[in-house]
Amino acid sequence: MNIEDLRDYCLSIGPVTEETPFGPDTLVFKVGGKIFLLVGLDQVDMLRFNVKCDPEKAVELRERYDQTVFPGYHMNKKHWNTVVANRELNDRALEELVLHSYSLIVDSLPTKVKQEIQAG
Repeated sequence: MNIEDLRDYCLSIGPVTEETPFGPDTLVFKVGGKIFLLVGLDQVDMLRFNVKCDPEKAVELRERYDQTVFPGYHMNKKHWNTVVANRELNDRALEELVLHSYSLIVDSLPTKVKQEIQAG
């Protein structure tokens, strides 16, 4: 997976926006105005991105894939993971982590916003 593949996948899963609120070097993907993925735009040789994760699942992933999944860099380490692509996880597994993050954010949104997203 490369950064273009990651971007395409993020934009394909729902009503997602992409922004650069932290400066021109960090691309942020949001649903309902809340962040579900961050990635540095300077990622050429080794793609890394941050995704939200259920705390128990986050610990399990870090233990199981200790060369790929790490506590979120510059994020709340309980709820966010930094994932390195093209190591222990294939593209489908990486997409599942992105979708998990997206779903956690959608589930946390107010009912009205959630209904608008689900209505499509």
